[in-house]
Amino acid sequence: MAQAKEPSFRQSVDLMFNRAVALMDLPPGLEEKIRVCNATYIVRFGVRLRGRIQTFVGYRSVHSEHMEPVKGGIRYAMGVNQDEVEALAALMTYKCALVEAPFGGSKGGLCMDPRQYDEHELEMITRRFAYELAKRDLIHPSQNVPAPDMGTSEREMAWIADQYSRMNTTDINARACVTGKPLHGGGIAGRVEATGRGVQYALREYFRHPEDVARSGLSGTLEGKRVIVQGLGNVGYHAAKFLSEEDGAKIIAIIERDGALVDEGGLDVEAVRHWLSTHGGVSGYPNAMHVPEGEKLLEHECDILIPAALEGVINLGNAERIKAPLIIEAANGPLTAGADEILRQKGAVIIPDMYANAGGVTVSYFEWVKNLSHIRFGRLQRRQEEARHQLLVDELERLSADSGIGWSLSPGFKQKYLRGADELELVRSGLDDTMRAAYQSMREVWHGREDVEDLRVAAYMVSIDRVAKSYQAKGL
Repeated sequence: MAQAKEPSFRQSVDLMFNRAVALMDLPPGLEEKIRVCNATYIVRFGVRLRGRIQTFVGYRSVHSEHMEPVKGGIRYAMGVNQDEVEALAALMTYKCALVEAPFGGSKGGLCMDPRQYDEHELEMITRRFAYELAKRDLIHPSQNVPAPDMGTSEREMAWIADQYSRMNTTDINARACVTGKPLHGGGIAGRVEATGRGVQYALREYFRHPEDVARSGLSGTLEGKRVIVQGLGNVGYHAAKFLSEEDGAKIIAIIERDGALVDEGGLDVEAVRHWLSTHGGVSGYPNAMHVPEGEKLLEHECDILIPAALEGVINLGNAERIKAPLIIEAANGPLTAGADEILRQKGAVIIPDMYANAGGVTVSYFEWVKNLSHIRFGRLQRRQEEARHQLLVDELERLSADSGIGWSLSPGFKQKYLRGADELELVRSGLDDTMRAAYQSMREVWHGREDVEDLRVAAYMVSIDRVAKSYQAKGL
């Protein structure tokens, strides 16, 4: 873990914010308005479990209401505290601004270990927490919209949505009070994979620019690149799966709580995931070398390092030994401010968290819009697209027959071309477009100003500028 002399996660976020605003020309007072957290609500509530009342401590922090609703996940973890929740809420503000999702930043958490409770107990705890937040409008379709985070999933989101609906029986938009719901409970296709998919799209966009890739000392494409993933949860799993199956990258190591698996030839991500879900850890996995001190693998030679679990895993204690020339922050705050500085001085390129893991909030935005519009994407236009494409194919085939040329369409082309886009394809298209546009806005600052040395400062500058303009438009 990070050394005691290092700043806290919240202080790290503030330090990185300060690096960016020092290069900007904000009106007096506006910098402070953007930086500080608007409000944090702390709730202590009791639930009768196992014959006695257990008291839980929960948080919901609202960082910025320059746009509403505010948006941010709810995590269940023993380490949840006010500082962490406020830091994550601030990151959400900047993240939403960067990808142009029309939300302010928020975050929530419950200080508990979800593995210590069965499903029924978790439902009782979640519903009570949702009740405490909803009655204060800290869950509301137009004011505060949570989503899954560490320790929560679509299951918990379905319970929250149902609890809100029970409390607001006449609200036609009740399902929009939370995102990341199951598909049959008001969710959207592609939401579960969204953050991992966003990591893949972020890397693809980075590798589209040879001069950017050269800054990290790499070359070529993602094909054959050696990747180390720390944390095979939802984000790490999907990122590793897509990069290996679709882009030809080699996942040479996976780091988990009980050690790491290493195979220079490339790990089977699906097989490791299955073993992990069955056995609760990677220990004993038969098809790779197991290293008990998993965190040492962060320092292993590779092309791309993907920290996808907790904040502060790369810190002053190990930053000097990190060899990866390219680090993409799939988790929130995996690098401390001190580690960030060391790695930049070593020449590493860091694709920052507020961009790299923005896939989740982007697709959450699509889900929220779907809930408010009460229609799934593609329902109106899909068959019309297919009919128009059919007209073109029929005309081409008629021309071929009439002219006697005798050519035919390539095998499989007709079937692929005629198929209209469904919701999943539209969601992936929207996410890809969002990740490309956000990278371009960062890149413009990164390359366009000599005093901007890295992508993180560029990302903060783009985000802060957009938040500032929102406040100014309000008359502040």
